[in-house]
Amino acid sequence: MLHHLMASIPIEIVAAPDDGFDPDGLADWLRGFFGPLFLVTVSIVAIFFLFTREITRFAQFIVLAIGIGVVFYVPSIIETAAKAIATALGVDGN
Repeated sequence: MLHHLMASIPIEIVAAPDDGFDPDGLADWLRGFFGPLFLVTVSIVAIFFLFTREITRFAQFIVLAIGIGVVFYVPSIIETAAKAIATALGVDGN
């Protein structure tokens, strides 16, 4: 049954696109989808720590959330940091 259904679909629809894979578009889509979820989660957890008066855990969480947010929203920072560390250690980056 599935074979007959697939055989009735025109080849233009079944064929793969010639564009190829677009990682920039995927990265933008993932940032647009998971970004608001990340911010909502951070907000809820931060409010929980403030209401329970766990200031030390709140401060630790905020520092961790800022670090994750920077990596998430500015992914080129990983490459820049890796090159800087390699240069500081005397490793040739070429």
